[in-house]
Amino acid sequence: MSNKQGPHFGHEDVQLLAEDVGYQGFFRLLRLRLRHKLFAGGWSKEITRELFDRGHAAAVLPYDPITDEVVLVEQFRVGAIYGDASPWLLEVVAGIVEPGETAEDVVRREAEEEAGLTLNSLTRVMSYFPSPGGCGERITLFVGEVDASQAAQHAGLADESEDIRVHRVPREQAMQWMAEGKLDNASTIIALQWLALQRT
Repeated sequence: MSNKQGPHFGHEDVQLLAEDVGYQGFFRLLRLRLRHKLFAGGWSKEITRELFDRGHAAAVLPYDPITDEVVLVEQFRVGAIYGDASPWLLEVVAGIVEPGETAEDVVRREAEEEAGLTLNSLTRVMSYFPSPGGCGERITLFVGEVDASQAAQHAGLADESEDIRVHRVPREQAMQWMAEGKLDNASTIIALQWLALQRT
């Protein structure tokens, strides 16, 4: 029988025995030794897990309700370098949450830096773990109302090695690209699906 109240266990049901930094660069790789409670009762044996620690991020889909357009940014992504498709991805605007910043601060800053846009109203879609099997990152996702005619053609901060091309795309075209697999990253897919549900 499933538990209709949500997860049965919490943080108190994990024993963190050791935490070592395996690598420290732009991101960190942690090596954790831990035990956790078992559904059948008792505790697991001691296990070792690597955890990619990149902090948390915030993302926003800029949407113009007047023209029914979305704004997507295209940039090189090292995570896609070994795939069959191009490592230049079409994505929503996103950035890492720095200490002292809120997710809202991040998307407002990044919309300006990555797309030349000012966000008007901002709607929180959700917060989620994109890959919790080995990464601690949580992404907070928004849809922000914009005037798409103000979008830059190219953007990004040179000191962060950003080289970004900005695309104004009719919403229906973006939905078609998603259906065809041309948009293949989680935040973009989730934001477009949310937008489609809200419009219906």
